Amino acid sequence: MKQPTKQTTTKQTATICLGEAGIEVGTLSYEERGNRRSASFAYAQAWLDSPNRFELSPDLPLVSGYQYRASKPTSPTAFFGCFADVEPDGWGRKVIERDYAKQRQQTSEEDRRTGWLTEFDFLSWVSDVSRMGALRLRDEKGIFQRLSGKRDTPALIVLPQLLQATKAVEQNTETERDLAFLRGDGSPLGGLRPKCSVVDADGSLAIGKFPSVRDTRSIVHGEVLALRLAQVAGIDASRARVEDAQGVAVAVISRFDRFDGKRLMYLSARSLMQASPEEQYTYLDIADAIRQHSSQAAKDLEELWRRMVFNILINNVDDHLNNHGFLHVAHGQWKLAPAFDLNPFPDKERALKTWVSKDAGESASIAEAMKVSNLFGLSASAARVLDEVRGAVGAWKTVARDIGMTDVDIRSYESAFRHPEL
Repeated sequence: MKQPTKQTTTKQTATICLGEAGIEVGTLSYEERGNRRSASFAYAQAWLDSPNRFELSPDLPLVSGYQYRASKPTSPTAFFGCFADVEPDGWGRKVIERDYAKQRQQTSEEDRRTGWLTEFDFLSWVSDVSRMGALRLRDEKGIFQRLSGKRDTPALIVLPQLLQATKAVEQNTETERDLAFLRGDGSPLGGLRPKCSVVDADGSLAIGKFPSVRDTRSIVHGEVLALRLAQVAGIDASRARVEDAQGVAVAVISRFDRFDGKRLMYLSARSLMQASPEEQYTYLDIADAIRQHSSQAAKDLEELWRRMVFNILINNVDDHLNNHGFLHVAHGQWKLAPAFDLNPFPDKERALKTWVSKDAGESASIAEAMKVSNLFGLSASAARVLDEVRGAVGAWKTVARDIGMTDVDIRSYESAFRHPEL
């Protein structure tokens, strides 16, 4: 929802807390002055004094006083890395904009002229229950949930209604009831595809991913297939399955940032690396970040190389830095988060978003991956790891049938797996 040109100044503030206990860690402020956007953050002194303290992201060192960040024309956000990682984008922003538009219809004409969404509004609109990672936003009233009224994250039983709601949003026919199903929970993770947080049968938080009205093949089955194959290939990947919603396949994917009743602090590889959107990055760059920040560097390096080879073999060409992530362990040390957003692309050229190396360029080449295996600590074991991944991916049709893919579905993915590298 594009804002009109204006020269007024808008200032918004929230207390930032951490985890289920809501430990106060600092104050986030946001300001819009005309077309200029900026953010500032100050750690709470109690957090700076805590033996459990750690910097929320590398662009927020543990120092007293406010730290400032102004958005650049090339930057998609005004926020520091840790907050940018929990901003909604794509699908989430669409749901928020539609929800806001419906609410504006109930306000006065004066409010409709002045009440435009800011980047801070998008950040705070996401449900506190389903927001990615451990960060929580508390307002001046001490309330974590921005939206008024009691809301519950939907259970699996309402998947058909959620499916209908996402379809209505895509077709611009949504009602207030549709938005009520998605409100706040439609944007816990990034990405463009329809999704919503759901409570799984065991009470844990999960993501429901729905087919799009524009799909020409079963993307739902494709993602579940990739995640299942990754696990067979020895990769730590998010658990996923296909659920039937009145004859329509829906992917249910477990949230890896929730464990044993705790919220786990998360950073994307882009934020941990402080990567510029103007530059090209490689898996070797991610490996450097692992050596610098990981609590289990040797294990994570092998895991990263295994994932790189897997992405090459399934033709996952959407392996950008926001689709790699890290979970905080303790005292500023991190580890690779389980793999997520893995998808075979049968209709895309074999070109990686994150390159194997600068010398390799965008080429999705096993030979290039083998050349750099020693830089991941795999000089002696690279061939064994490659054989394990190749063996798992080579059995993709068996796994596809196990998750309910039809012969038509399987044929639609054939070209993603039919190439010399496999």
